[in-house]
Amino acid sequence: MFYRVEIVGRENIPNEGGVLLCSNHIHLLDPPLVGAFLKRNVRYMAKAELFELPVLKSLLPKLGAFPIRRGGSDRQALRTGLSLLKEEEMVGIFPEGTRSKSGELGKGLTGVGFFALRSNSYVVPCAIVDEYKLFKRIKVVYGPPVNMKELRENKASAEEATEAIMDGIKALLDKHDKKS
Repeated sequence: MFYRVEIVGRENIPNEGGVLLCSNHIHLLDPPLVGAFLKRNVRYMAKAELFELPVLKSLLPKLGAFPIRRGGSDRQALRTGLSLLKEEEMVGIFPEGTRSKSGELGKGLTGVGFFALRSNSYVVPCAIVDEYKLFKRIKVVYGPPVNMKELRENKASAEEATEAIMDGIKALLDKHDKKS
């Protein structure tokens, strides 16, 4: 309502099968923005602290979000994410692990590579282009799935898979950023 949203590449989202949707993260509104214009529901991994806030602790689970404890390996969150992907759901993740204060794409955390290698799901990069400015355009771009086949066959590390995913997000930002 407050932004003019332009969607590019919606056809790159598979209609069925597990999908790991990986986006840059620049604003608190990113999760609803990334998922709002898709036919399929997106289940988001969200920082555990949000589930402790009075309003959000009952709302987030109803929206399909599940908690992850940041700063280490959260085995329960990893099991939940893999289970959802195995059940052919779409899981949204922000590989940087936090919002970018500068708007620049940060380094991806290896958890996204772990999901990509272990799940056999499609891995779809997504880029939120432009800044959130009231009544201005913001663009959401969904790219073609990242080819994980070779990485899986060669038993690549989670770091290598994460790098390939981040390269996919960066390519979308480079191609669609009006400042470029």
